[in-house]
Amino acid sequence: MAWDEWEKLKADAARRSTTHMRLNQVPADPGGGGGADLVVNQDDLGAVGHEAFVLYGELHRTTDIAGAGAGADKAGAGSTMQAAAALKAHGFETGAALELTVEVWTSQAKSVLQACAHISNHLDFSKKLHAEQDAEIGAVLRGRDGSAESVSELDKYFK
Repeated sequence: MAWDEWEKLKADAARRSTTHMRLNQVPADPGGGGGADLVVNQDDLGAVGHEAFVLYGELHRTTDIAGAGAGADKAGAGSTMQAAAALKAHGFETGAALELTVEVWTSQAKSVLQACAHISNHLDFSKKLHAEQDAEIGAVLRGRDGSAESVSELDKYFK
């Protein structure tokens, strides 16, 4: 390869490439299709976490776990479990089925409550963690005078 050919190739490459960095975004797709698969903003995380928290509170308040709501006896058995025990005591197979239904309901209700709590806690944690990481990255990538780090300095991180 001749020297002038090499210089031409270098000049073409320099014209095509840019020396800037793009964070947390995808270039706009002028065709309207095939854009980003997932885009999440801090506000989105907070809103979903809040809704999970609200749902948890509402379910916890209104779900009669183990049938122990308003009609609980001294042992803590709710009206549904009391009915199941009475039916079983009188020889009705429905009593055992009703008891099983309460056990399955209780298990499923607790699973949904646990999932809501997990989602709420995780998204709150994620939102806080990302904000801390953004602040840390911003502090690291600034010069002593507060100005943005130069492109040549940033380029060192990629080698």
